[in-house]
Amino acid sequence: MSETRIIKKYPNRRLYDTAVSSYITLEDVKQLVLDRANFHVIDARTNTDITRGILLQIISEQEEQGNPIFTTEVLAHIIRFYGDTLQGMMGNYLEKSLQAFVDQQHLFREQMRTLIGKNPLAMMTELVEHNLSLWKSVNEQLQKPYPPSAITELPVPARPAATTPYKTPVDATSTPAKPEKERKSNKKGKGA
Repeated sequence: MSETRIIKKYPNRRLYDTAVSSYITLEDVKQLVLDRANFHVIDARTNTDITRGILLQIISEQEEQGNPIFTTEVLAHIIRFYGDTLQGMMGNYLEKSLQAFVDQQHLFREQMRTLIGKNPLAMMTELVEHNLSLWKSVNEQLQKPYPPSAITELPVPARPAATTPYKTPVDATSTPAKPEKERKSNKKGKGA
């Protein structure tokens, strides 16, 4: 990693880049950010780090020109978090969300570079072959009959019980019905 570049801000609001020994503009600082240069902006009088203030100034100028990133509603939400108990958590959340977005963009760009590097005709041929093999596979699966083992493994629905003539239910409190032999013997005994 390269050494941190020091930029001094003087009371006349001019920025002095110590690495190149010359005055620079906010546009030059923006270019350093785009180039991913490691730098700090120091107040020349107090020797305090004012990098954040300069970056906010660049963002403010960018928001006033062209197409802004932050809507009025987003800015209002951010302002409401200042002084809130969740202020620290919000900054951490925004930082991690932005890093995840940057990582996804990087991955997407790498994939696009890989695709663009290929011959368009070869890429289309590869895509057609992939889709054709996928279609054949699905078509084969649809045309296959179920194997006999799969059919026998299916649950057999329970058959309804054979219907019998309607019998009146026996009341649990009444005397149990006597077997037929016993009833016949009782009839003989009464008749004798």
